[in-house]
Amino acid sequence: MDRRKFLAYVGGASALAAMSANEKADALEQAMTDELENRVVKPAICTTFRREAGSEISKKPGQYFHMGHDPRLPRMSDKPTLLEFFEKRFGDASHLLQSARLAKINGLPEKIVLACLLHDISGRAFIKTDHGYFGAQLVEPYVDEEISWAIRYHQSLRFIPDEAVGYPYPEAYIRYFGEDFKPEPYIYEAAEYAKNHKWYMTSRQICINDVYSFDPNVKVSIDDFKDIIARNWRDPEQGLGYDNSPCAHMWRAMIFPNNFL
Repeated sequence: MDRRKFLAYVGGASALAAMSANEKADALEQAMTDELENRVVKPAICTTFRREAGSEISKKPGQYFHMGHDPRLPRMSDKPTLLEFFEKRFGDASHLLQSARLAKINGLPEKIVLACLLHDISGRAFIKTDHGYFGAQLVEPYVDEEISWAIRYHQSLRFIPDEAVGYPYPEAYIRYFGEDFKPEPYIYEAAEYAKNHKWYMTSRQICINDVYSFDPNVKVSIDDFKDIIARNWRDPEQGLGYDNSPCAHMWRAMIFPNNFL
C-alpha cells in the first residue's frame, strides 16, 4: 500500500496527524489487512455519534429497532466454537492465517503458532483500539496463560526493535509515520516490562511472524490448524458467549454486533 492510499484510508493528512502514535500503527496494520482481503466482511461493532440532549432516536412508524441475529450475517449456532467464529465472523482472516503458517514453517511450538493465529482477532472482529489487550481478554479463559500474555504484549513490543532475535524496527512505520514517530509512554512501559518477562520470546515471536504476513499470493486455510486448535484451545461446553466467563459478553457482541441494546 502506498502512502497516498493510506492517507485516503484514514481520511487525509490532517486526520493522520490527529491520531496518537498507537492509533497510527493500528490504522496502518488494519489498512494493510483490508487491502489484502479487499472486501468488507461485517458491519462495525462500535459506532460513536452525537445527538442533541433530550432528542429521541427516530424510527419510521410500524418499524422496530433491530435485536437478535442480524440477517446480513451468517447465523451463529447455539454453541459457537472458535472455528465457527473464524468461518462466520472473522471473514477472510488471511493475515492471521499467514502469521500462523509462518510460525509453523519456522518450527515454533504449537503455543506460539496458536498465539500468532489469534494475535489480531480483536482488531479483526471486535475492536481495533488496544487490540493486544482486548485480544488477550477474549482468549484468556480458553488458552494457557502464556498465549494470552504474549498476545497482550505484542502490541507494545512491535514498536521496539530487537535485532538480536531478528526483529528490526518495521520500515513501514518510518514510511507512513516518519522518523520522529514515537508511541505513547505506556507502550514503552509495557514493552520494558515484557522484555524482562519469562515469556518475552513468545510475544516477540508474534511480532516476528506478524510483519511478513501480508502476501496476497499466499493462501492458507483454517483447516491447516484444526489439530493445533484442538490441542491448545478449550471451547466451553456452553459455547463461546454463553459460558459466563469474564469475556463472554465480548463474544456475544460478535454474535449480535448490531443489537440496539
